[in-house]
Amino acid sequence: METCERAVEAVSAPSRSLAGREIRVCVIGDALVAGVGDPKALGWVGRVAARTPQDELSLSVFTLGVPGESTAGLGTRWWEEANRRYGDQDLDCRLVIGLGHADIDTGLSIPRSRLNLANVLDDAHSRRLVSFVVGPPPTGEPERNQRIEELSDTFSDVCRRRDVPFVDTFAPLLTHEDWLTDLAAGDGTHPRQAGYGLMAWLVLHGGWHEWLGMPRP
Repeated sequence: METCERAVEAVSAPSRSLAGREIRVCVIGDALVAGVGDPKALGWVGRVAARTPQDELSLSVFTLGVPGESTAGLGTRWWEEANRRYGDQDLDCRLVIGLGHADIDTGLSIPRSRLNLANVLDDAHSRRLVSFVVGPPPTGEPERNQRIEELSDTFSDVCRRRDVPFVDTFAPLLTHEDWLTDLAAGDGTHPRQAGYGLMAWLVLHGGWHEWLGMPRP
């Protein structure tokens, strides 16, 4: 994808003219990025895209979710799949990583999870891709949430060390009544309409517009 423009300057210059900009974003992750459980089939990704003003720019969002995927699996496939969506035009190409908690089920250690995310971010940086990370949300299981919290803190630290925006969805939703109600109405892991709306709100207010180099509406 060496032909894609890497508009790193846009991140720190939201006042730059948006006219004519074409942004292509690939969102990789597990079933949460695909909106599994959402009756409207939008998920948080679709809601964020729908609420991003496109009067002066063209934004294309490609969701690449794999159910139950760990950071190890994500690391092996992200570039091949994303690169096919970026194409060979001169565009502003970007990467969003939506993290889940499958690392717990696959037995990955915290250091390995840390390394896996770090490798993806470093690889993206070497390809001059600007990244944005959304952390794992809580489930309806208190014991599992203790491990998810550790994962979330680890992922946050990896991003902080690389100056990559990180949206914490765990802490704000852990005791949120609407989130817990939504989980209980589903499978306890994937939210429904209200829960994905809450995740979208956190992303939109977690530096999304600034990351795209545009003023917040």
